[in-house]
Amino acid sequence: MNIESHLKNLKESLEEIENSIKIGIERRQRTIGFHTSVAGCDMLEILLHKLNLIDSGFAVKHDWFNSKRKIAEKINIDFPKKNDILDIMYEIETNRNLLCYGKIRDKEIANKVIFLFNKLKKIFMEAGLDEIEKFY
Repeated sequence: MNIESHLKNLKESLEEIENSIKIGIERRQRTIGFHTSVAGCDMLEILLHKLNLIDSGFAVKHDWFNSKRKIAEKINIDFPKKNDILDIMYEIETNRNLLCYGKIRDKEIANKVIFLFNKLKKIFMEAGLDEIEKFY
């Protein structure tokens, strides 16, 4: 997928996260879990495309971030802020399944994921993904 397609998907996810916060995170936990996870993957792919480190056939899968071993295996290229980005994506993904499946969780988990996601966006912008700013 190309950068423009990822940006379009990222915009949708950011809108869904924002709407979920307005509606109430305790009522939209699944949406927060799904969209913070997929938006992180989109931002990573945008950055890697922008740096010419991957081709258009490369796809980052959210489930890679369930395991530190799998992350190291699948993302074996260097890029700015790599460790910070991958560590936060791992944290978001481990909480994603708590939010998306099973019973409603305490809103603290959703708050944590939103906090981590905002931190992740900031790190991506510092790494050179200034395209995110046009959505705010």
